Amino acid sequence: MFAKIPSAATAALLLAFGLPLPASAEQLTGSELKQFVNGKRVYLATPFGGEFPLSYKRSGAVTGDGTALGLGKFLQPKETGRWWVEGENLCQQWPTWYDGKPSCFRIKKTGERSLDWVRDDGRSGTARIEG
Repeated sequence: MFAKIPSAATAALLLAFGLPLPASAEQLTGSELKQFVNGKRVYLATPFGGEFPLSYKRSGAVTGDGTALGLGKFLQPKETGRWWVEGENLCQQWPTWYDGKPSCFRIKKTGERSLDWVRDDGRSGTARIEG
């Protein structure tokens, strides 16, 4: 059996051996969320190893482009919709993707350029951010 080591002791051991501390996720407020994505490009990690880029424009437009992933076989590969912050959620709506219905996400910042997301239907994932 392994002994349970208090978290402070675990952190001290990791630092003593030069190992990185585990990242803690930070739930963003509405204004922090807007600042985090506004004018940036977010790359969603996909289950098949690629990344799906979303460009969040300051104007409130968001463009998704799945061309490099070969999504043209399944849906219109590139589309521009709109994005907004509602409470502590990042919301977006596309003209045809998701049948034109809006969807919202809870975003947790996991690093300076990384995040975890959970969509309002329960689906979740990770992403990196640039810009």
